Amino acid sequence: MSSGTNKRELAKMQADGDGPAVILIHPQMGENIGACARAMLNCGLTDLRLVSPRDGWPNEKAVSASAGATLVLDRVRVFDSTEAAIADLHKVFSTAARVRDLVKPVVTPREAANEMRGHWSAGRKVGLMFGPERTGLVNDDITLSDTLISVPLNPGFSSLNLGQAVLLIAYEWWMTGVEVEDRYLHTGQSEPATKAELQNLFDHLEGELEQSGFYTHPDKRPSMIRNVRNTLQRCGMTEQEVRTFHGVIAALTGRKKQRKVEG
Repeated sequence: MSSGTNKRELAKMQADGDGPAVILIHPQMGENIGACARAMLNCGLTDLRLVSPRDGWPNEKAVSASAGATLVLDRVRVFDSTEAAIADLHKVFSTAARVRDLVKPVVTPREAANEMRGHWSAGRKVGLMFGPERTGLVNDDITLSDTLISVPLNPGFSSLNLGQAVLLIAYEWWMTGVEVEDRYLHTGQSEPATKAELQNLFDHLEGELEQSGFYTHPDKRPSMIRNVRNTLQRCGMTEQEVRTFHGVIAALTGRKKQRKVEG
């Protein structure tokens, strides 16, 4: 986006569906979905994605709670899994009160908004992931994201409902304005890998590790998979790097099979 783009042009572009996607994982109440849609449209966001909403979709309670944000609700897409919901995205930010056993970059909503604006201005798709109202995101979902958003509120009372959380971060996105330098351009030709490309890499690597007997303790397998995925997520891999990593895995497993034949 050029620095000459004015606020009216920006508003039109965002009303047409540009900007980060909002992904609600297992949302429980239609009223909360409607409140999120309202918050999104307040800030020019229209791409709302639901992963297995508890009460199904469409939901009349969401419509009444949206206060007229039908532009968002009419475009809602429903997915069976988090992986499917984020497959076309290049970067995903997630919200979580606390995370155990995972190392992730952590930013404030304002910092996240600036990073998202940079990616979006470079033509990359970005998503904001929110967990269920009662429990928040689980580690399996957080592992699939790139960066955590931590909201610095009163430590004695920092609880937010789902609509508030969406509005707070969406507002910071809106306020980044139009004159933000793209700090994520690079000199190479390869773009950041989509989540679908990363998931394909995970499947390839985990399948080979399974065959090699890497998972010696079945009870530890889920946490080992999360740790490996999380490590690769932090690399911010490009499409070319993902292809190279596939080649590395193929080469290593090929040499292993060759040694067995020779032995």
